[in-house]
Amino acid sequence: MKFTWKIGGEAGFGIMTTGLIFSKIALRHGYQIHDFVEYPSLIRGGHNTYEVTVSNRPISAPKYTIDLLVCLNEDTYLYHKKRLTPQSWVIYDKEEFELEQNNIVKIDIPFSKILTDLQGAAVMKNMIALGSSLALIGADLKELKKILSEEFSAKSQAVVEFNQSFAEKGYQEVRKRFPSLIKSFLLKQPAPATLALTGNDAFSLASVIAQCGFYCAYPMTPSSSVLTNLASWQDKTGMIVRHSEDEIAVINTALGSAFAGMRSSVGTSGGGFALMVEAISLAGITETPVVIFLAQRPGPATGMPTWTEQGDLLFTIFSGHGEFPKIVLAPGDVEEMLKIAAEAYNLADIYQTPVIILSEMFLSESHQSLAQKTVVDFWQQYQVKRGKLVDKLATVSYKRYQITQDGISPRLIPGVQGYYYQANSYEHLEDGHTTEIGEERKKQVDKRNAKILTYLKQDFCLPKIYGDFAQAELVLVGWGGTKGVLLEAQRILTKKNTPTALIHFTYLYPLDGEKLRPLLTAKKNYLLVENNSTAQLGKLIKMEVGVEIKNKLLKYDGRMFFPEEIVNFAEKKYDN
Repeated sequence: MKFTWKIGGEAGFGIMTTGLIFSKIALRHGYQIHDFVEYPSLIRGGHNTYEVTVSNRPISAPKYTIDLLVCLNEDTYLYHKKRLTPQSWVIYDKEEFELEQNNIVKIDIPFSKILTDLQGAAVMKNMIALGSSLALIGADLKELKKILSEEFSAKSQAVVEFNQSFAEKGYQEVRKRFPSLIKSFLLKQPAPATLALTGNDAFSLASVIAQCGFYCAYPMTPSSSVLTNLASWQDKTGMIVRHSEDEIAVINTALGSAFAGMRSSVGTSGGGFALMVEAISLAGITETPVVIFLAQRPGPATGMPTWTEQGDLLFTIFSGHGEFPKIVLAPGDVEEMLKIAAEAYNLADIYQTPVIILSEMFLSESHQSLAQKTVVDFWQQYQVKRGKLVDKLATVSYKRYQITQDGISPRLIPGVQGYYYQANSYEHLEDGHTTEIGEERKKQVDKRNAKILTYLKQDFCLPKIYGDFAQAELVLVGWGGTKGVLLEAQRILTKKNTPTALIHFTYLYPLDGEKLRPLLTAKKNYLLVENNSTAQLGKLIKMEVGVEIKNKLLKYDGRMFFPEEIVNFAEKKYDN
C-alpha cells in the first residue's frame, strides 16, 4: 500500500503544522512515511504545500499521483490537478470555488459554515481539513485528539480543546455525509517505535552523538533548523551553540574553538558558504579540523532560497584558495545522514582538515521514518576517534607540523605547560614559524597532500550498489538526496522486468579512480541522475576516474525528481 496526501494553501494557515501532524498520526498507526514541503520565501501569502506518502513498507520518496488533495484555496487545485486520477479524492468547499474536473472524487466540506458555527478564524480550516482527511482513511479520532493535545499543550487547555473541536467536526462531517467513501487505509497495526526525522534533525542528532562541543551558524534556509534544534538541546547536551552576526564570524569562531581542542561545526547554505571560503583555506594551512554542514538550494546569488538543488558539489570541492586536502560527503537519506555526519567528526579530527557534508533542501526538510532502535544502537556503538590529538608530551621539543609518512602531525591542545607553537595563515616550518624557503614550502605541501593517500587507503568508501550489478541492464548513478527517488524508480523498473542497479555515491571527494573504474566501465547502459544543470558528479567522475557518463537526466527547476520521471526517461531512452 502506498497513499499520498497533499494539503495546500497560503502561508500563515498552518500548512506545515497540519502536515507534520498527519505524518505523526501515520507513524503512530504503525506505518512508514516520507514527506516534503514546498513554500515560497514569503512570510504570508504565496502557495504552500505539505505532501505525505504513507506506506506499509519502508519508503524513501514521494510518488507522482496524489490520492487525497486538500484544497484550502483554489490555487491548490489549479496547481496540482495534473497529478490527479479518477480515483483521487479532492477535499474543498464548493461555496468558495468549484472544481472543473468531473473525473475525480469530489468531497465538499463546508469550511466556511463550520468556521462560522464554531466561531473560528480562517486559519482553523487546517484542523477541519485534517479531521476530514483522517476520517476518509480510517484513522483513529482518539489518536488525533491525543496528538493535538501534545502539539498545543504549551499554550493552554483551551487552545487544545479549540483545535480538537474543529478537527472532530471535520472528522464527523465525513463520517456523516460520505460513509461510502471511507477506506481502511490507516487502521492501527503493531510496529516498533519509529521516529520522523528530517535530514537536519539527523545531522543535529549526529552532532550530539559525536560529542560536538561547539556549533555556530547564521540562519540560512534550508540549514536553519539545525541551529534551533541544537540551541533547544544545549541545556541537556552541554554543547555551546552560537548565532553569529555573519558567516565570516561563524567559520572563524568555529576554527578558534577547534584550535582549542573542541569538536566544532558550522551550518549554512551556498551564499553563506561563499563567505567562508577564505577561512576554509585558513583551516587548510593551520590543519584545523572543522565540520561544515552545507544544505544546498538553487543559486546563483539568493536564487530560489526555499527550493532544492544539487548545485554546490564542485564549489565545495574547489573551495578555498591554494591546494590543500578536504573531504566532501553527501548522505542520501536520514539514516545515512545520522551515520555519515557522526563519522565526519572523526574524519575531521583524524585528518586535521575541513570535512564538508552536503545536504539539499529536499533532504534537509523532508521527514522520513527511522526506527528508534536504529538511532539508539548507533549511538551506543559509535566510537569517538580523535586521531593524533594529544594533551601531554614526554619530549622536550614539539613540532606542530612535523613531517610524517601519513601526512598527519601530532596535534597538541594549547595550554600544556612548557610547550608553545605558532599557528597562523602563513606557510611554516615544522615548528610553526613562518617561512618562505622554497624547499621547506615543498615539504609542507607534500606533507599535507599525503593525507589524501592515507584517507583513500584507510577511510574512503566506495559507492554502495543496490541491486544485482552483474545482471543489471541499466545502471543508475546518483549522489546525495536523489537516493530515495532512484531506489523507488529501481523498484518500479524491476517490476517491469528491467534489471537495474543503482550506484549511490556518498564519499564524493577525494575519489579513488582505480577502484571506481571497473564499476563505471562495464558493458551496461549507464544513466546519471542529478538535481543540477551541468552534471557536476559526472564532471567529477570524468576528472577523477577518467570515465564519461554520456546519458544524463538533469532537473534544475528547484523541484525534486519523482520516481516516475526517471522510469519514463529510462524507458524512452533504452526501449529497444
